[in-house]
Amino acid sequence: MNLFNMSRATFVWPNGRPTRLLGSMKAKSKPEFINAALARKKGPVSQFIAHNYRHFNAAAMLDAAKGYEAHLKAGGQMLVTLAGAMSTAELGISLAEMIRQNKVHAIVCTGANLEEDIFNLVAHDYYERVPQYRQLTAADEQALLGRHMNRVTDTCIPEMEAMRRIEGVVLAEWIKADRAGERYFPHEFMYKIIRSGKLRKSYQIDPKNSWLIAACEKNLPIIVPGWEDATLGNMYAAAVIRGDVKHVHTVRTGIEYMTWLAQFYTKTATCLKNGEGSLGFFQIGGGIAGDFPICVVPMLHQDLERRGIPLWGYFAQISDSTTSYGSYSGAVPNEKITWGKLAASTPKFIVESDATIVAPLIFAWVLGQ
Repeated sequence: MNLFNMSRATFVWPNGRPTRLLGSMKAKSKPEFINAALARKKGPVSQFIAHNYRHFNAAAMLDAAKGYEAHLKAGGQMLVTLAGAMSTAELGISLAEMIRQNKVHAIVCTGANLEEDIFNLVAHDYYERVPQYRQLTAADEQALLGRHMNRVTDTCIPEMEAMRRIEGVVLAEWIKADRAGERYFPHEFMYKIIRSGKLRKSYQIDPKNSWLIAACEKNLPIIVPGWEDATLGNMYAAAVIRGDVKHVHTVRTGIEYMTWLAQFYTKTATCLKNGEGSLGFFQIGGGIAGDFPICVVPMLHQDLERRGIPLWGYFAQISDSTTSYGSYSGAVPNEKITWGKLAASTPKFIVESDATIVAPLIFAWVLGQ
């Protein structure tokens, strides 16, 4: 006896009485049931996300997190980009653990994010938070300047305890390399300082919450395009003008970062069994930190005319920019297809939200927290 009538999708008992199972079958295929099942083996944060984040940007965030996890499980690697002031927002608390657990394989960041992780590491106790920053007057801002407090939204970075403390240490490294005829990338100078232990006595946060220390311990590739506009970039320019550093290229340049990235991508990127490229792209914000590295693929294809180089195999972007303004930060993922950066089949996600809220939650899901 045929117990299942495929044309009606109802279960038929031998006595002829149908019991409708279609509703329950459909229910179990709904995202909330699938997400709950995925979260069952994870921690309370992931379970909370699975239960509550069902629609709109919340659902997009969970989709991006599941896509990130799926890319890694398929054998892929992930490049993470950091724009804005993520280090001052202390994203390192969650990002450092992602690095330690091999969930991040390369980082592209602004010069500000590179240095502000170290600023927070050695001067955290001197930082000041200004919850009512929107109400500050011009006179209030002038008073902060008079105290050498540099404001980033609601957080003031102390110039003397952070920037000037780092300046003396890094200047010594620049001069040492310059006199020896050696050249290093900006992040390599930071790695040298961390490994030297010169700042260890000055740590004011748990070093496990520094993403740069975690990256240094892993010798993680870091790319810092546009480093020159950061505080340390300004200090380096001043050192060259004063003559403390004789050779302007003692700190290697952005073009050299791009040539390094081209070699890295060529050697690292392969095709996964699902047909996608093995290198994924997780973009926090936009700007130069996002556009610089993603362009390596069309450069390899169109300018170097190399064949067999896979496209990026996963793409997710957290941004609050509006696409109609014409900015890169607001460009939707499909626009990147026209530039040869992504394929039509590439898993693509965009979360239009605040990265300081969203990124730690995505990381928590990937970490199983």
